Amino acid sequence: MIRSFIAGQAALAPYGIIDYAKWRIWKEIVMPLPLRDAPLAAPDRPDAVAVKALVRVMDAWGVSNAQSANLVQESVRTWNRMRGGKWNGKLTKDQTVRISGIVGLYKALHLYFSDQLADRWPTLPNKGPLFKGRRPVDFMEEGGLIAILESRKYVDAIRGGI
Repeated sequence: MIRSFIAGQAALAPYGIIDYAKWRIWKEIVMPLPLRDAPLAAPDRPDAVAVKALVRVMDAWGVSNAQSANLVQESVRTWNRMRGGKWNGKLTKDQTVRISGIVGLYKALHLYFSDQLADRWPTLPNKGPLFKGRRPVDFMEEGGLIAILESRKYVDAIRGGI
């Protein structure tokens, strides 16, 4: 028996030469050289991508550095490094969920409102039952992760007509 190699794993081939021929075709034609040797990996810095998105959302909303830092539970000094692109840290799961909720809220607002109103909405007083006259950004800052997710759910419900 001849050993055939499929996807880099050795297995005994009951068909001998035919399997070897299939393996050679796969190796030389189907699987191009640059892809064959490249490792399968996620982006180098997914946290950096998330932080970059968050910085853009905070800029669009016009949120202060102190509030931005509080929304992701970071110090103002660390937030300033994040904002400047000089941050090399790692996000906690809590921070990742917070950023996901904020970016999702941003997207939902832009689907429902005009761009100008969507960017102003978080900083405008809101008489909705969830916010009770407060600005949504203040509500989210005070309530933390739960308030961020509730705000997103609130806008999703409005957008969906519930």
